[in-house]
Amino acid sequence: MQIENLPKNKFPELLKQIPDPPKSLRIVGELPAENNPDIKYLCVVGSRRYSQYGKEVCESLIDGLRGYPIAIVSGLALGIDGIAHRAALNAGLKTVSIPGSGLCEKNIYPSAHKELAKEIVESGGCLLSEFVDTWHPRLESFPQRNRIMAGMSHATFVVEAELKSGTLITSKYAIEYNRDVFTVPHSIFSKTSEGPHMLLRLGATPITQSSDIVTALGLRPKEELFETRDYSECSTDEKEVIEILREPMSRDEIIRMLEKPVYVTQTILATMEIKGLIVEQMGEIHLV
Repeated sequence: MQIENLPKNKFPELLKQIPDPPKSLRIVGELPAENNPDIKYLCVVGSRRYSQYGKEVCESLIDGLRGYPIAIVSGLALGIDGIAHRAALNAGLKTVSIPGSGLCEKNIYPSAHKELAKEIVESGGCLLSEFVDTWHPRLESFPQRNRIMAGMSHATFVVEAELKSGTLITSKYAIEYNRDVFTVPHSIFSKTSEGPHMLLRLGATPITQSSDIVTALGLRPKEELFETRDYSECSTDEKEVIEILREPMSRDEIIRMLEKPVYVTQTILATMEIKGLIVEQMGEIHLV
């Protein structure tokens, strides 16, 4: 992979506006905004120790962005970062990776994502770093790169995070830079729900479907661009909900009829809402 200096006049526009912009940037590949100046950068971050719910949320919501002028920014880390990059590639979106290392191929961190880094570049995205090419990551490298992720992005989307997670450093930078912060509601019984629920209390934009992201970024949702899901692909739990939803009913009625723990049913319903399988209107849940 060929590493080059990115001229300052080609830095992402929003990155130039933060109080502590990088003095220089190294790049492999091409910034998506080079070919589309109207593109929106969405930073997607989350826990390395992600839950299955967090993985499904990340994949489903990014998949729903296919066809929009949106590029996914993340940090190439294990966990939600890697899932976000992969989901972007699968949806045909450009993606920008900002690792906590230099960009020399043997130094890319984590090494498990070297092939993913190559795919990002080959698909029209790029790798960015303010570190020298041979830089080995240190503990302080990650908050340093997080400010670039938040600084260049129109919004930061926190998928899941514990209260002491480094993920929240990125959202902190986003708030300081007057950027939007998005997150999704989680089960109250999950440790990785602590960060999102704290952000919601602080005024973060709640996201339950891809169109929420599109609208919050100032774009117009186009329903025909969203994937129409076949019920046959649903999980066993989702099919149980579909079976009893022959006519609209309240959330409490569904919980009672499924006879599962309340938090389990709430998680199933939240996942189905994100996938666009159901919608809640006037206190009743309908099949879509």
